[in-house]
Amino acid sequence: MRKYIKNNVSWIGYMDWELETFHGDEYSITNGSSQNSYLIEEEKTVLIDTVWTPHRNDFVDNLKKEIDLKKIDFIVANHAECDHSGSLTALMKEIPDTPIYCTPACAKSIEGQFGKHNWNFKFVKTGDSIEIGNGKKLIFIEMKMLHWPDSMATYMTGDNILFSNDAFGQHFAVEELFADKANQCLLWKEAVKYFVNIIHPFAMLVGKKIEEIKSFNLPIDIIAPSHGAIWRDNPMQIVEKYAKWANAYQENQVTIAYDTMWEGTTKIAHKIAEEIHRQSPDTVVKVFNISKQDKNEIMTEVFKSKAIAVGSPTEVNDILSSVSGWLSFLKCLKFKNKKAAAFGCYGWSGESVKIIQERLKTAGFNVIEQNIKSLWKPTEEDFNKIPELVKELLA
Repeated sequence: MRKYIKNNVSWIGYMDWELETFHGDEYSITNGSSQNSYLIEEEKTVLIDTVWTPHRNDFVDNLKKEIDLKKIDFIVANHAECDHSGSLTALMKEIPDTPIYCTPACAKSIEGQFGKHNWNFKFVKTGDSIEIGNGKKLIFIEMKMLHWPDSMATYMTGDNILFSNDAFGQHFAVEELFADKANQCLLWKEAVKYFVNIIHPFAMLVGKKIEEIKSFNLPIDIIAPSHGAIWRDNPMQIVEKYAKWANAYQENQVTIAYDTMWEGTTKIAHKIAEEIHRQSPDTVVKVFNISKQDKNEIMTEVFKSKAIAVGSPTEVNDILSSVSGWLSFLKCLKFKNKKAAAFGCYGWSGESVKIIQERLKTAGFNVIEQNIKSLWKPTEEDFNKIPELVKELLA
């Protein structure tokens, strides 16, 4: 069912209430999500993106109920990832000659995923535009690496809508459609989680792209992303947040992340948390067992933190596989300007602390020399080293 967002522009996407993971199992979904497709009906009828492959038949059937598919003058593919382009195979069987406006990289990716069907691709670049009637036009803005090489946004003049693709979205199902109608606590929780886990690896590009968009002096009344709620009440608030989040963001917080075998490393983690609170009562402390808690939620807290402490016991001259995988993901997110410390227990050789320190340095953290390396289980002698570690971590 379509939902009008402004004048002749409507949402025609899919509300995915049951979705639990995304990007395979890499991203956890706790409040549903949406795949947002938009229909513009001016003198020309334009479809902005489609929805994910599993829902392609429902999408085409719903679209048929709203319009005659042959009235679609062209399709805009802002991004080739299958949650955006996944219905094209079903849709293009109905209207095979319909032009698809996209970047060359987008066409290449679409063909790579779905095969070559000789679709009528029309290539565009930043600043290109197309008239859609009634004095309105669409302006294309490349968004390379936010978050794929093919990504772009599309701006509609007259109604002043920025179809922002994956930027400024959330994995969050909002039946009421608009951000001002959503639960604000959940909205911002999902917005920052989305930024951290999907956009942050390219944070260095975010500020430049925001400045470029601003340089066009385009009034923006609505930001319509590809996932989650649509921003219409002060839409630039999410743009301002992105600018802030992309600039080596941190709060007065320390996150402790660890895994354990026989609870010795757990005891060290808890003692570090207690000591942080003792030395700096205003500092927020978060403690997570990596193997038991959601990695995307942990990374969101790491993003907020000015420092982290990571722990693992030594297992066969290495660290636990849960911590190793977590550190690989940490490196991918490319956090900046954060301190880090390592800790852990061992029984035989005791390499875990050194390995964690090296992995944290590779991930871009400023690693302190102080560490806690406990033989078998932590003793008072080990615990007595924690105040100095915390002091250096907080300095």
